Amino acid sequence: MKLDRFLRLSVGLLILLVFIIAIAALLFVTESALNVWDRLVQGPRFILYGYVAVMTILIIIAIGLIFRLVVKRKILPKGKTDQPLRKVDIEQRLREAEKSGVDVTGAQAELRELAARQESGSIHLCFFGEISSGKSSLIKALVPDADVAISPVGGSTIDIRHYRWRNEHGTQILLTDVPGTGGLEGELDRIAVEEAQRAQIVLFVCDGDLTRNESQAVQWLLALGKPLILVMNKSDRYNRDEQALLMERLLDHLGDLGSEFDRDQVVAVSAGGNVDVIERRGGSETAVRRQQPADIGVLVVAINRLLESEVASLDIRRDRAVFRLAAEKLAAAEGEYRDLRAQQIIRSSTRKAVVGALAAVSPGTDVIIQGYIGTAMTRELCNLFGAAPRDIDVEDFLNLSQSRAGKALPLSLAVAGNGLKAFPGVGTVAGGLVHAVAYGLIFDALGRSLVLTLKKHGELDPGTAAKEFEEGISEHIEAGVRQVARMALDQSKTKD
Repeated sequence: MKLDRFLRLSVGLLILLVFIIAIAALLFVTESALNVWDRLVQGPRFILYGYVAVMTILIIIAIGLIFRLVVKRKILPKGKTDQPLRKVDIEQRLREAEKSGVDVTGAQAELRELAARQESGSIHLCFFGEISSGKSSLIKALVPDADVAISPVGGSTIDIRHYRWRNEHGTQILLTDVPGTGGLEGELDRIAVEEAQRAQIVLFVCDGDLTRNESQAVQWLLALGKPLILVMNKSDRYNRDEQALLMERLLDHLGDLGSEFDRDQVVAVSAGGNVDVIERRGGSETAVRRQQPADIGVLVVAINRLLESEVASLDIRRDRAVFRLAAEKLAAAEGEYRDLRAQQIIRSSTRKAVVGALAAVSPGTDVIIQGYIGTAMTRELCNLFGAAPRDIDVEDFLNLSQSRAGKALPLSLAVAGNGLKAFPGVGTVAGGLVHAVAYGLIFDALGRSLVLTLKKHGELDPGTAAKEFEEGISEHIEAGVRQVARMALDQSKTKD
């Protein structure tokens, strides 16, 4: 009881002492400030103004440093804006990315193709749809003299083909046949999707009610913001009542997708072509191939109406879609560059960690090896992915990761020993080399997990990042063992 009272008195005296020191410091600062101010007021004006300006600058710098240290910032990815993309915006991003070493050839090619189409003045109509829906047959019906490859086997179109067609008003139109979607080759789907973005008008071809995949494709095409005609081909397979029912269902599908479609933009056609029929003569049956005439008049009318009513906005909508396509290709190239650069940063930092471990190895060595290596790697990776972390976040992440990595040290030592034995000529592995590889593996795992966290969250949250490092450390250690072991062996030979 006496001890408890003594502690309370001690704390009270300490508080009183701190209060007295604070009051004294405040009085001293106040007196000094008033004395300085009196002298400044009595002196020349330029000294007063200069002193105030310097103090203001120092205060702003101090606030900025505190803000940078304490306030968490998250940099938004480039190109994230609600405003429509413009050519000048894309070109500026391309210049910045090219200076950074990003491969921008894909995005640049889209802008060059757009410029060529703008100069030609032609209207591009893209026939889009799943394989075997009859896109090529429709083009053949519109342009009978065109050399269109048509096959009863689905998927006969494997590249982009253009066919010239002039409507009754003399407008030059390029009919674009693209590979059918839904096949086994994903590359053909990509070709079709990109060409749909380059076109001014898209004709989505189906041969009946929309499937789930077709509905998703139509929804994506509508999001492009360009005119769309839904074409139900092979209508000759249905009678009049069945056709009417299917047309109503197609309109309902479009309504469910949130689109206000004119009935004129949903048409039922037949591309015609050769049809096998059975003729009965004298009690015998004979297979005969007949030419089925095409019935595409409503499609021609729908195309002409779009050209008459929306010709002024066709180019604007097409240009915006191409700008988005170029931005997507640029973003993909930037992602590849970040992944490659992240691997280089991790490899360089891991090598430094291995060198540090070989120079001074002991079982109690810090798991992160050297604090400045871990800090430098974390900062470089965060800046690469636009995370802009606070100093305190970096420190917390490394501290939390260090405590979790300590638990995985036995595993990393075992994996390191087995990994080194895989190299011929190593013989009995020295303990120092095993520890160097083990620490290198943990460092490599730290970098890998941090990259995954930055990709997923876009910022450095110490607790989340450290937890994901702990959850994935075993997998990352196994993945990097051969590379880190080779790194340590090369460094050990250089040292010898």
